[in-house]
Amino acid sequence: MKNLYTLFTLTVLAMTGCRPDPIEPAVYNPTPFVLDIGDFPDPQLPADNPLTIAGVELGRMLFYEKDLSRDRSQACADCHIQQDGFSDIRRFSVGVEGLDGKRQAMPVMNLAWHYNGLFWDGRAPQVRDQALKPIQDPLEMNETLEGAIAKLAANKKYRDQFIRAFGDDNITSPRMGLAMEQFMFTMVSKDSKYDKWNRGEVTLTPEEENGRKLFFAEFDPTGTGRGGECFHCHAGHNFTNDEFMNNGLDTDAEFTDTGREKVTMNPFDRAKFKVPSLRNIAKTPPYMHDGRFVTLEAVLDHYDHGAKNSSTVEFLMQYNIQPGGLGLTAQEKSDIIAFLHTLTDDVFLNNPAYKAPN
Repeated sequence: MKNLYTLFTLTVLAMTGCRPDPIEPAVYNPTPFVLDIGDFPDPQLPADNPLTIAGVELGRMLFYEKDLSRDRSQACADCHIQQDGFSDIRRFSVGVEGLDGKRQAMPVMNLAWHYNGLFWDGRAPQVRDQALKPIQDPLEMNETLEGAIAKLAANKKYRDQFIRAFGDDNITSPRMGLAMEQFMFTMVSKDSKYDKWNRGEVTLTPEEENGRKLFFAEFDPTGTGRGGECFHCHAGHNFTNDEFMNNGLDTDAEFTDTGREKVTMNPFDRAKFKVPSLRNIAKTPPYMHDGRFVTLEAVLDHYDHGAKNSSTVEFLMQYNIQPGGLGLTAQEKSDIIAFLHTLTDDVFLNNPAYKAPN
């Protein structure tokens, strides 16, 4: 009966002129991926992981793959959502066991220009290392690398894509990390209103322009000039200095998370955390490593008059922690926030190249 059905199907295809599509075997494809960085400086990409079209696509598949979690319910993309700047707008992400994470999820963007470690405490030296840690974290995806590899190896789609990206179907955790690193390197936010203003394509409103000036101006102790002191830590094309700093959130007696010190074991690094990029900041609440500030208004209040002194507080915070703080007016804080909104990049937030693969 099966042979008769097959013969009938082939006869119909022949009569209609249709032919079944041939199954193309997967072959290694080293075609380079051309990274679009706009006006940004060339990133120092790792020489041992050149970007390829096949490698980037494999990384995208893995970024959205729920099989990487123990119960097949959660992917990287579930805590790094594109419309939210590839961050999580919950204070703490919830893992597969229903447990809260310990810190607020950092946005995934412009990682090609992060050279000083990943995560709030810098415990992952490179993006490839960062990509694998959530898979194994009991509070997140709670899977072993061996378990994840076994599930991927049982899927012909992945065996074929590893051939295209690496030349054979040997699925390993280092290769998984390299592929996800490639994909995340392509996630470049460079087309905000501020970028367009820099290119002379648009103009800023009076509020945005005043906020820009305040953002890039130093505090003047004499009171002659006005400044928000923001640029000291959030400067350059990526609006971060890529350093670890104590920004005056707590006193010594209030520290509950010692941050960078857990990695370096150096008391000098106590309560220091990665300075995040401010790109798409209006889309990535809540703020700080513990998500304590829900709004940008609360963040501005902290830097204006809420910063606290401690043994490791950043020297650049000297005016923020002084009595009276910076003394910004309500209008000046509103203008700075208006400027921060110009860092929202709708092209990035809707780019189909970063969405889940078909």
